[in-house]
Amino acid sequence: MRTLNGIDEITSLVGTELGSSEWTTIDQTAISTFADVTDDHQWIHIDEERAAEGPYGATIVHGFFTLSLIPKFSSEIFTIEGVSIRVNYGLNKVRFAQPVPVGSRLRGTVSVNEVIPGDKGTQVILKHVIEIEGQERPACIAEVVTLLVE
Repeated sequence: MRTLNGIDEITSLVGTELGSSEWTTIDQTAISTFADVTDDHQWIHIDEERAAEGPYGATIVHGFFTLSLIPKFSSEIFTIEGVSIRVNYGLNKVRFAQPVPVGSRLRGTVSVNEVIPGDKGTQVILKHVIEIEGQERPACIAEVVTLLVE
């Protein structure tokens, strides 16, 4: 894991890839648990028999489940020190590039896109790419905006 020491170091890394997480397998139990937590019980996610005959041949991971893995993957890639506050500020440009079938292995890769100083703190925009093992196209690409205060 990489330690980023303050806003100046992060600024010096604009355009740099910070690294990739470990691969994580997404099983049906995790998909069904996410469905219960979010009350999103669409058949394509939870009905294994029906989904087997559907367009993907199996259940697929919720797009928002895939997006929700960003904190897990980030914690494996980097940590930030030298700031007093670090909070999620928002998202830019989120795309679900392709479906993720049950049993897929995913990992995240993070790059520093932009650093924007402001009155409330500094916005750090990180590009997250969630890959599917063995696939050329990623499952998700998202720009996450984090607010840092020194």
